[in-house]
Amino acid sequence: MNNQKPQKPTLSGQRFKTRKRDEKERFDPTQFQDCIIQGLTETGTDLEAVAKFLDASGAKLDYRRYAETLFDILVAGGMLAPGGTLADDMTRTNVCVFAAQEDLETMQAFAQVFNKLIRRYKYLEKGFEDEVKKLLLFLKGFSESERNKLAMLTGILLANGTLNASILNSLYNENLVKEGVSAAFAVKLFKSWINEKDINAVAVSLRKVNMDNRLMELFPANKQSVEHFSKYFTEAGLKELSEYVRNQQTIGARKELQKELQEQMSRGDPFKDIILYVKEEMKKNNISEQTVVAIIWSSVMSTVEWNKKEELVAEQAIKHLKQYSPLLAAFTTQGQSELTLLLKIQEYCYDNIHFMKAFQKIVVLFYKAEVLSEEPILKWYKDAHLAKGKSVFLEQMKKFVEWLKNAEEESESEGEEGD
Repeated sequence: MNNQKPQKPTLSGQRFKTRKRDEKERFDPTQFQDCIIQGLTETGTDLEAVAKFLDASGAKLDYRRYAETLFDILVAGGMLAPGGTLADDMTRTNVCVFAAQEDLETMQAFAQVFNKLIRRYKYLEKGFEDEVKKLLLFLKGFSESERNKLAMLTGILLANGTLNASILNSLYNENLVKEGVSAAFAVKLFKSWINEKDINAVAVSLRKVNMDNRLMELFPANKQSVEHFSKYFTEAGLKELSEYVRNQQTIGARKELQKELQEQMSRGDPFKDIILYVKEEMKKNNISEQTVVAIIWSSVMSTVEWNKKEELVAEQAIKHLKQYSPLLAAFTTQGQSELTLLLKIQEYCYDNIHFMKAFQKIVVLFYKAEVLSEEPILKWYKDAHLAKGKSVFLEQMKKFVEWLKNAEEESESEGEEGD
């Protein structure tokens, strides 16, 4: 009997070598840097030649892996240490943004180099965006001249779409804001951006990334006011940016006012409290009475679930609006405000088809409640009405307007007899 244990099967055969592509290549940015710097040194300051060199080198060098090193060199002349400094023993080149002349024309030429490079190698887009975000955080480590050049370049690249406005988030860094670096940088950046495009294009880009209401954060909390922002940027030659921020602030204040008004109405707050609140907001945010009466009208009309039947909605509207007449009357102290309200009523009745026949009844109600007076109504009828539903509404108002004119003539003749 054989007591020997059976042997376990073993794997044997040829041992395969690890394939070259599976080997992890050592990360060596220094060697990459040397290749780029040598090439830039050979091309010299001819930026057309620089663009051609970078285009050709992408086929031989690993741009994808060393994107940060590549952009560090093109901006600062060499690899940047944390904080934005160049190591003393590090190889560097003068063919870079920081060593160039500090003027818009030179920065436009450098912007072309970046544009061509990123158009040629699309995968560099994300790396370039990350690079700029990093550079903005390093601003304190750069000289004033270097910051100015970077600001001009960034503004140009934002204008031509190479960069997304979300990179501006880096400027809200607490230390940069506190020391005034962010605001000073923003001046140069917005000047070059607006120079390439205009304030409307800038506004669109900011709005896309929800940055349109955050510009005041370029200043410390105790200086975040429209007045301070406006003074700072107007004195720096950016009046259009100041006006844009002022308008944004007003738009924000209007939205907040409408939201609060609707909440106060739904709670049933006394009109005297609502009127006091609205007047304080008008003063604080420099909102006109015309704007306020339009907001109140909109708020009043949005607090009700309206009947879908045309014959019933007019009665419902009159009952509802009679209740809110004192509130509207408090903000129609000027003829222009009354005219604004008339136009808003016309627009609402046209846009909401069930209200088409209610227009005249609403106007008469407001006349009796002293929300509207003769002169604005007659002006609206004569030449200040909108085109929307014009023939229908003018026909509705015909008899009432004739009555107003007769009443006005009688009043004038009585006045003359009294004399």
